[in-house]
Amino acid sequence: MTDHPLDRLWATIETRRGTDPEASWTARMLARGPEKCAEKFGEEAIEAIIEAVRGDRSRLVAEGADVLYHFLLMLAARGVSLDDVLAELARREGTSGITEKAARQGT
Repeated sequence: MTDHPLDRLWATIETRRGTDPEASWTARMLARGPEKCAEKFGEEAIEAIIEAVRGDRSRLVAEGADVLYHFLLMLAARGVSLDDVLAELARREGTSGITEKAARQGT
């Protein structure tokens, strides 16, 4: 594991899994299930979109951090690891986005 903030955030999420939901937002969200985690991710994504449209850089940065956190939480709730997503990104490196999207539409 590297010393990247997303790696540390992932480790924190994994550490909080199964702990007291009254003492940890992460534990509370995971206890509520993957559907609730997905719903919260969607809410945060919409908030980030709103700030991107408004052009408020500092608010977009803050909402972006919330999006990344809730994305990782959603992954964890479904048993998908950050490494799984990073491996998929690595697989796509060097491939045109247009080519990659066309390949997904064919499946």
